[in-house]
Parts: sequence; structure tokens; C-alpha cells
Amino acid sequence: MYSDIRQVPDNQEVFVHELTDQSIIIELLEYDGTVQGQQAVVHHFEELARSNSAVGHQISFVNQLPKEQLALTACQEAYLITGQQQVAKFHEGDDASNVVTIQLALFRLPQYTTDILMSFNDPTYISQESSSASSATARASQNVGQWTENQWQACINSLTLRDPSIFIT
Repeated sequence: MYSDIRQVPDNQEVFVHELTDQSIIIELLEYDGTVQGQQAVVHHFEELARSNSAVGHQISFVNQLPKEQLALTACQEAYLITGQQQVAKFHEGDDASNVVTIQLALFRLPQYTTDILMSFNDPTYISQESSSASSATARASQNVGQWTENQWQACINSLTLRDPSIFIT
């Protein structure tokens, strides 16, 4: 897929707020049966920190999502993790590290050998050395509406699988 911001693999959809640097990413990943329960979403969070070359990261909490609240009835279990990563956008260097609150929702679909991972990236501190500094300045000078926790929860709760034939079995 073509993007003006970054290369987007075929297994991802990326939505970026044009003024706040927030993003929501939906990924289809191969199901990893070696990690179970809450450890599966912790594994994905830590893998994201490694792939982002995060200077630091911490987990605030991990919860199992109640299946009765989810529209994605095909998932066998779902988890939500919230934490922070100190990371430079586009690997700009440690001086350009931003603090980003990251929430991951993991939907486990072992019958399709698939994990669906939704990420909500919400910058809470933007370094002046970051390429995002200009958008942070613009956001501060305008009363820009950020994506909210309620909107993120609506994304999680409303995710559906319309055509399971996308999975090769």
C-alpha cells in the first residue's frame, strides 16, 4: 500500500490523526501458540518496544476484555495492555525521543492461526528534537480535538470479521 508517511505492509491498516500525531494501527499477525493468556499481549508490547528501538518502556496494566462486549465473536480471547514507550519517531535518535502512551488490544483467533493486534499510539510528550515537534506546537496553539479513550474503546468493541475466507486454512 502507498503511504506518504511510511511504508505500510499488506497485513496492516494505519490511521493517523493529521494534527495530533496519534495513530491507530490494525495488524493481522500469525498466531503464536507459545505464549498464552495475558502473556501474549505482553509479548506483543515488548516486541513493539524492541522493534521501535525504545529507549525505555513500562506496562501500566493488562486486562482481559470481556467477550460479551466485543462484536468480534470469532475471537477466543482478547486482552488490552496499556503502557508507555520512550521512542524516537523514524529512529531519529535518543535526543528526539518522545513519550508515547500505547494501548494494544489483542484478539486471538487460533482457528484461523491469526492474532489481530490493534494499537493506539498517543504521544504524551514530544521532544523539541523530534520531527513531530512542529505538530505538537500546532496542536498546543489550536484547540485540536484528539482521539479520545471512548473512541478507542468504540474501535475495540466494534471490530468485526465480515469475511473469514480472508484467512487461508
